[in-house]
Amino acid sequence: MKRWVSKWVTGLAVISLLTTAAPMAYAEKSSLKSKMFDLSAPAEQLIRDKELHNGTVMQSFAIDDVNQRIYVLQLMAGGQQLPGESGPVSGAQRDKNGDMTLTQLDLEGNKLGYMFLKGFGHGVQMGVETDGDTTYLWTETDSVTEGSSGWGTQLARFPFENGKILTPDSEELQKHQLIEGVDRTTVNIDQANGLLTMRYRQDGAFRFGVFELDKVLRQEYESIADVAQPSMGTFQGFASYGGYLYLLEGNSYGSSGSVEPTGNTYVTVVNLNTGKVVDKQLITAGTDLSFREPEGLAVRIPDARHPQKAELGIGFASSFTPLRLANVFTFDRLLPEQAIVNKNSKD
Repeated sequence: MKRWVSKWVTGLAVISLLTTAAPMAYAEKSSLKSKMFDLSAPAEQLIRDKELHNGTVMQSFAIDDVNQRIYVLQLMAGGQQLPGESGPVSGAQRDKNGDMTLTQLDLEGNKLGYMFLKGFGHGVQMGVETDGDTTYLWTETDSVTEGSSGWGTQLARFPFENGKILTPDSEELQKHQLIEGVDRTTVNIDQANGLLTMRYRQDGAFRFGVFELDKVLRQEYESIADVAQPSMGTFQGFASYGGYLYLLEGNSYGSSGSVEPTGNTYVTVVNLNTGKVVDKQLITAGTDLSFREPEGLAVRIPDARHPQKAELGIGFASSFTPLRLANVFTFDRLLPEQAIVNKNSKD
């Protein structure tokens, strides 16, 4: 009898350990689990035809949900002379140098501030991280010229400071080289799931590595997912949310097959757990915009108490030189992947 009771107690102890361990195992994987944005749903306008600090085309954007701010990257306009420069610098030279302007907006699109980032890169994508009262921006840095443009080779994290001019050597920068020997590095932050996604080029091919943000900050660079970029048109930005990667492509009206009013703006969705393309949708938001060039993706969490209720924002540049304007449209419907696959098969 005592032997049977002893075995019974031991069995209960093992079951107890297994049941308490299970949630921990799930938590380790849960950052790559989520529903998927339904990109066939109607989009809502967040901001429309808003001026940035320079009149150049917006390149990408990120949203600070805590402080209700939008940050927009653009190539620095030509004709400006910054402190330490011998004279005004042309727009072509700014592009070649990788000089960028960062504009801070509120959620209504009103300009609140700006920074200049000299020698950083092209601004294909960016990220934002909020730590207490401080907003940190994530961008590429250490620009190297290829063709007519400068492109980043590392990632940088720095606090927003209105009117500040930064270079790759500025002490405010915290740099991260997540993978040795790669270039064309750009970054996005999934704040809801604590993830950093980096696009990079290695051996001539583009890939996306996903890292846990807190480990990156400790300089522990081990990816939890790494997927290839599928075949697509002109690349214009990316964002990840949970288990899915969203890739933006397209051109302005009148170029490379983009015909008004439909255009050729598409978002491709990649499952980060499998690396497979699970959706691709033509985006018709903002079809009445002038020019209308797709520029950047960002995820917004309107209420931090409900991170599962997210929005995917798509940026578009509008209007004409010398005063390009910024626009953002959002999708807020999230569904299980199979529901979207089933829906697409019926259409």
